[in-house]
Amino acid sequence: MAIGVLGLTVGLALGGVVLLGTLGYVLQRTVDTEAFRTGDAVALLAAEDALPDPLPVAGGQVRVQVVDAQGRIRAASIDADRLVPMVQPGRLDRDRRQRLEVPGERVGLAGPVRVVTVPAGTSADPLTVLVARSMADVRHSIDVVRTILLVAFPLLVAALAAVAWRVVGATLRPVEVLRRGAEEITGRAGTERLPVPASADEIHRLALTLNGMLDRLASARDRQRAFVSDAAHELRSPLTNIRTELEVAQRLAGRTDWAAVTTNLLADTERLSRLVDDLLLLARLDEAPPARGTGPVELGELLADVASRCPSPPVRVAPPDQPLWTVGDAGELRRVLANLVDNAVRHARDSVVLTAAPAPATPDGRAYHLVTVTDDGPGIPAGDRDRVFDRFTRLDDGRARDDGGAGLGLAIVRELVRRAGGSITLTDAGPAHAEAAALPGDPVGAGSGLRVRLLLPALPPSADEPSTPSR
Repeated sequence: MAIGVLGLTVGLALGGVVLLGTLGYVLQRTVDTEAFRTGDAVALLAAEDALPDPLPVAGGQVRVQVVDAQGRIRAASIDADRLVPMVQPGRLDRDRRQRLEVPGERVGLAGPVRVVTVPAGTSADPLTVLVARSMADVRHSIDVVRTILLVAFPLLVAALAAVAWRVVGATLRPVEVLRRGAEEITGRAGTERLPVPASADEIHRLALTLNGMLDRLASARDRQRAFVSDAAHELRSPLTNIRTELEVAQRLAGRTDWAAVTTNLLADTERLSRLVDDLLLLARLDEAPPARGTGPVELGELLADVASRCPSPPVRVAPPDQPLWTVGDAGELRRVLANLVDNAVRHARDSVVLTAAPAPATPDGRAYHLVTVTDDGPGIPAGDRDRVFDRFTRLDDGRARDDGGAGLGLAIVRELVRRAGGSITLTDAGPAHAEAAALPGDPVGAGSGLRVRLLLPALPPSADEPSTPSR
């Protein structure tokens, strides 16, 4: 605030100085113009050899003399001196117009006097017209303006400072309210929001933006707490099993079946290792920025490779009519398909079908390939199809109650698909859809089944497409 008032004061002071300088320059030019006009009129009379005596002039603050080359006065106005020239002959330039300053006592006028010279006469009889005009009125006008500025300047600065203080204070008052509201936010559980001012201005929009940020932070905090709680619960289960097996083996001593104990411990350890690996992968995906793939991948061959590793129940691949290339990380795409196929195999009754085909172009002109994973299992209710992609989500029905699963498979799939620039949705397979997607001879179960639709960016066709996918 003080800096603003100081800047305003300096600006007004500079403006006042410029105003006084401009006013003095304009008034002086006006005096010179009027004097030259009078001199030109007298010079015209001298050229016609019709100089009256005395010379007629307007106003009592003007003196006119006509002097020759020897400094003698040929004619003068009624109030001008007829013996002594207003300007000493040595200062006169007979060939050009001049502007000179002389003391008022020399001319008989008050204050400083402005004298202009105008060449006149002929080459045989050169003359000079001297016109003197008092600058007292000009100086008086400038003094009056200076006095007004000196009186009005402090009052104007004080008034502007008061207005600025009120305006800035009223403007910053909502900011102070926001600051106090932010100071009261502790980060504890509960809805914590900043007060939103009623005025629809920038501060109002800032408060809405900050509240949106707080909502996102609260949501992220809740997800983190739920994630930590679910992770702790999932980690405790295999650890509890391992501890129970060891305590029972210790109590039974010599009667312990160490082969069975070892088998159970290895199973729990493997489950614990898979869970830790999945948690570390999700943590890396949360921290790493989204990145499109590192190389071309052929989807038909990738589907065949994933299907060959799941012999039971039968996993069938409908080979595409042509090579379908996408850009991505081959390992991440293989992990996506492996998780989807494992989930489908776990819940399918008879078969799982994999297909890949070009997808219709989007309205913005982007090209995608559609990969589907269809099974004939019990399906997933429509209301739960978005929720199953959340971390540690398990449905109450038999489909998602995995044997040893932690509910992270589909969450990993969604994150990897986003990194690849694609999307994933769940739909009903249905008898008609299942028949269309299945290979000849594939059985179609009585349930609705589930179809996973995976859209991946299509690699633009080129003459030098690779013949093998990136591994």
